[in-house]
Amino acid sequence: MKTNKYIVLLMSLGVISCAKTWDEKSDNRWDPKYTWEVAEIAEGVLYNAYTAMPTRPDSYGSNFLDAATDNALTNSYDSSVYKLSMGLLSTTNNPIGMWASAFQQFQYINLFLENGLTDKTLYNKVDPEQDAKYKTRLKGEAYFLRAYWGFRLLQLYGGKTADGQALGYPLKMHFLTEEEASDYANMTRDSYEACAQQIMDDCDVAMGLLPLSYTGSDPVLGSTEIGRATQMAAAALKSRVALYAASPAYQPDAVVRLDGMGDYTVLDESAMNQKWARAAKIADATLSLAGFGEVYGLQATDLADAPNTTPSEFLFRTYHNTKELETRHFAPYYFGKAGTIPSQNLVDAFPMQDGYPIDQSPAYDPSDPYAGRDKRFYLNVYYHGAQYGNSGLNVDVTATGKDSPSFDPYGSRSGYYLAKFLSKNETLLDPILSANAIHYYPLLRKAEVFLNYAEAANEAWGPTGNPEGCRYTAYEVIKALRAVSGGITDTGYLDEMAQSKERFRELIHNERRIELAFENQRYFDMRRWLLPLNEPVRGVRVTVDATGACVYDTDVVLEPRKYDDIRYYYAPLPYDECVKNPYLVNNIGW
Repeated sequence: MKTNKYIVLLMSLGVISCAKTWDEKSDNRWDPKYTWEVAEIAEGVLYNAYTAMPTRPDSYGSNFLDAATDNALTNSYDSSVYKLSMGLLSTTNNPIGMWASAFQQFQYINLFLENGLTDKTLYNKVDPEQDAKYKTRLKGEAYFLRAYWGFRLLQLYGGKTADGQALGYPLKMHFLTEEEASDYANMTRDSYEACAQQIMDDCDVAMGLLPLSYTGSDPVLGSTEIGRATQMAAAALKSRVALYAASPAYQPDAVVRLDGMGDYTVLDESAMNQKWARAAKIADATLSLAGFGEVYGLQATDLADAPNTTPSEFLFRTYHNTKELETRHFAPYYFGKAGTIPSQNLVDAFPMQDGYPIDQSPAYDPSDPYAGRDKRFYLNVYYHGAQYGNSGLNVDVTATGKDSPSFDPYGSRSGYYLAKFLSKNETLLDPILSANAIHYYPLLRKAEVFLNYAEAANEAWGPTGNPEGCRYTAYEVIKALRAVSGGITDTGYLDEMAQSKERFRELIHNERRIELAFENQRYFDMRRWLLPLNEPVRGVRVTVDATGACVYDTDVVLEPRKYDDIRYYYAPLPYDECVKNPYLVNNIGW
């Protein structure tokens, strides 16, 4: 497996919490006076920010975050995602909170930037040129990692306050001492825009220091280092941040006014258009990087049962070579627990091969509802009658079927099973066998950058506008994505939707939903778009009539979504942080 070697720092150092400085150790390898003289230890300080990244897509309490949206449900009723989906979010209990963890990574990164790149630390003791090259790469990685963790904080905690501000988090670009961390008057939240700009600035620095990719046999920039941050990864992250910064949920009241759940008014069209244009141009610059390539159709083997070589579609990824995902999400007939199950809502979002939604397509047959759908449907979902993996057996969710809850309490209550990210080797969990499967978890994908561009370009210039000299129009990107990923070459529906920015926005939202399904983006996308969050989650009930034909009831409501207030667009800051620091202004409603 070609990947960088994350060095797990064995010290539980006081730098994590800013609470105290390092104590003297009897073994001077762990003494701060010597940390920066031992390259492996110095590098390990930075690599804590790598090792804190999720290695599996079900990293939210062993579930996919989609299970807290209209895309899916969870069978794990005691899980953090289930609690989140039931609206059990508060200042004292955020099931997906990561405030302390993110600031912990900032401390590691800033400490390394201040100490790990000096003449005291030699990463190659015999070749000064290689040592300098190593430090350049590490510096680029540090700036990328600071941008990554900054975005994670902004993504979750960025939001609007009761007085109409759009705020992010306290920007502190150096290692904080205990005294500085306790100076609460200087630990206030910076504006959302300031945080976004700082993250993008860090991405720019990283792009100037990192290679486009790791190839060849160079000991510093060669293929043995695949898995580290790259110039392309930093550019893609910058594109994501710019898109978020242009989204209506993160504008102050002078620009966008929240009128209620799923309801808002743009008060300053010029300010919004400027941000959308900025986001489009940043995405275009990423798409224009040498070797970025064209739209790619994601394959099942890019994610599970994967090769040793990272698929070129993935700009930044983690991986694991276990059967943990299958243990949690396989159908119970194959010894899994079906932890995350797709919803009927998501199934209905996949169009027909003629490009039209199922409620507008003459090709859609309610008695054969899964035939002739967008190719991405079959990548994501196992449905009644589909072959499960390579088993040769079809899924049966009828009342007495082997894949129904009557067969096993973990049987899918939605009538569907997750396919994306899971191995096709249905015997993987056989207790007699011993097997694993290589899985990739893409944290940044090329397809996302195309979608970022399409969304921003449509908002700035409309579906077919392109006054800034960018490579594509929004229309061209969505046309290519639907053709390559979805197998949809008929442009009839696309042309109809391209008659207005508003209609094309709906199409882009849906394309993003189905292209990035189960990649933990839907939860945040719905919030930054200010969409209604309380649509009930539905499943299907399959019965067999007197003639032996299947009947599909797709109006089975399984769960409400109790996001019934605008405060659910934003996460609350942790209670203990707000009590400790009275200068922290919480998000609206919290």
